[in-house]
Amino acid sequence: MGRYLIEPFDSSDRYATERYQGAIGRNWWSCDPTLQLLMRRHLGEGYAWAEPHLERLGALMGGTIAECAELTDRDPPRLEKYDKWGRDISEVVMPPSFETARRALMANNFTSPDFTAEARSNGANPSALAAAWTYLLDQADIGMGCALGTGGDMVVSLAEKHAPPDVRDRVREIFANGFYSGEAAQMFTERTGGSDLAALEATAVPSGEAWLLSGFKWFASNANGSAFVVLARRPEGAVAPFLVLWERRDGSRNGVRIRRLKDKLGTRSVASAEVEFTDAEAFPLAGTGSGAGSGLGTMMRLTNASRLGVAMMGLGVARRALAESLCYARAREAFGRPLAEQPLMRRKLSELIVEVEAVQALVFDGHVEPRLRIAPALIKLRAARLGVTAASDAVEVHGGNGYIEQWPVARLLRDAQVNPIWEGGDNILCLDVRRAMLKEQAHLPFLDRLRSLARSEQVRQAIDDLEKAVTAWQALDDETAEARLYPLAQFMADVYAAALLEDQATWGLDDGRKALVARLYAEAHLADRGPLRGIDAPPADHFDTLVEGAFA
Repeated sequence: MGRYLIEPFDSSDRYATERYQGAIGRNWWSCDPTLQLLMRRHLGEGYAWAEPHLERLGALMGGTIAECAELTDRDPPRLEKYDKWGRDISEVVMPPSFETARRALMANNFTSPDFTAEARSNGANPSALAAAWTYLLDQADIGMGCALGTGGDMVVSLAEKHAPPDVRDRVREIFANGFYSGEAAQMFTERTGGSDLAALEATAVPSGEAWLLSGFKWFASNANGSAFVVLARRPEGAVAPFLVLWERRDGSRNGVRIRRLKDKLGTRSVASAEVEFTDAEAFPLAGTGSGAGSGLGTMMRLTNASRLGVAMMGLGVARRALAESLCYARAREAFGRPLAEQPLMRRKLSELIVEVEAVQALVFDGHVEPRLRIAPALIKLRAARLGVTAASDAVEVHGGNGYIEQWPVARLLRDAQVNPIWEGGDNILCLDVRRAMLKEQAHLPFLDRLRSLARSEQVRQAIDDLEKAVTAWQALDDETAEARLYPLAQFMADVYAAALLEDQATWGLDDGRKALVARLYAEAHLADRGPLRGIDAPPADHFDTLVEGAFA
C-alpha cells in the first residue's frame, strides 16, 4: 500500500509564528516618538550628545533585559537558609538571567556619577536621563527596577546627613556606581499592616553611638539588598526610620535573618521576604529628639520618592502593554483583515494611546520638574491603576493567546497588580492628599501650577471647577469628606494631566499631534458628553495620527 504525504494543519501563513514577534527585539528608544519628544524638550542642547546613549539603551532594554526578564520570571530567586554546618546565612541566590541583566544595566547606568557628570558637562539634564533609563527598564521588568533599589538616592542623602562618618563612608562605597547600584530596600510593612503606624511593633533602643533594632517585617521587597531603611519605634514611642546594613561596623554579620521568600503573583525578579531583626545594629536617619515629627517627615520624603518610582513602574507596564497590543493588532487577522483596521479595535487602541501619554506626562513631570507636595500621591494613583488596566487591555487584544504565559502580556498583568499596593493603595494615597491640603494648603500651589500650564478655555474652566470642588469638600463633615476623597483626587489627576498635555502641545515638537492628544483627553475626562454620551458626535477616526506619533 502506498504512503500518502499529509500536509500539516498549520502550514497556512496565518499560523506563521514570525508574524507575532511582539516588542522584544525592537529598539525601545527608536520606536517611542513620545519619549523622544520628552527628551528633546528636557535635554535641550544636550539632546544631540544624549541621543546615541539613548539609542544604545533602547536596544539593550528591548533585547537583553527584556529577554532576561522572561527567564527570571520562570526561574526566580531562591533562599539558601543555612550553610552546611546548619548556621543561618539567609542568603538569597539570584538566577543567572538576573545577574546577566544586572551587569548589563550597571554597564549602562545613567545614574552613575561618571555618566551624570558627563551628561551635565554636555548640557544634558541628568534627572531627565535617569527618568528615561527607568522608564525603559520598567517596560522590560518592574521587578528589576525594584531589585536594583528604589530610594537609593534618599538613602545616600540621609546617610550623608545623619550617619556616623564610617557608616557614611560605607554607604558611599555601596552606592559608588549610582543610586541603583547598591540595592536599597525600604522595610515598613508588618503583620499589623503597612500604613497603620500606630500598630508598628518593631523597636529600636540606643546602644552607644548606634541603636539596636528588633522586629519582624512581613513583606520586605529586595531582601537581598545591601542597605535597608527600617521603620521602628523609639523608646519614647515616636516612629522613625533607621539605616540597617547587612554587616555591622566591625564587619561581622548583623542581626538580620530572612525567614522565607514570598511566593508572589508577579515581580518575581525581586526577592520579597519576611525579614527578622534581632538587635540589629542601626543608625537613625532623622533627629533623635522626643518629637516624632522629624522621623515621620523623613519617612514621608522617602515614601513620596518611592511613590514616583512606583508610578514610573505603572507607566512602564502601560507603555509595554500598548506596544505589545499594537504589534499584535497589526499582525493578527480576523474577519478577513488585520485587527488594527477594524473600528472597535481602533477605538480601543486610540483610547489607550491617549491614556498612556497622559500618564507619561504626569510621571515625567513628577520626576523632572520641581516637586509639588500633592503630586506624588496623585501621579501614583493614576499611573499604578493604568498599568493594571492597560495590561488587562493587552490581554484582551491578544484574546486567548494573551492568557497564555508563553505570550508576552500575561506576565505584564501579573506584575502590574502590585503597583496599586506598593507605597500605599488608592485609599492611603487619598488620605495623603487630604493631609497635604489640610496641613500644608498644598492645593494652592498645585492650582497655581495648573493655571500656568492650561491653554484652552475648557481646561481653565475645569481648574476653576476643581477649586470650587476643593472648597465644597472642605465644608463637609469629617466622615463624608473622607468618603469623597477618591472622586476629588481623581478630578485633580484629570485636570493635572489635561493641563500638562496642553502645555506639551505648545512645545512645537510634533507638528500639532500633541494638541490632538490633549483635546481627546479633555473630551474624555472633562467634557459633558450629553445624554447620548457622544454617540451622536460627528465621525472621527484619529487612529493613524495617534499611532504614528506613539509607536514607530
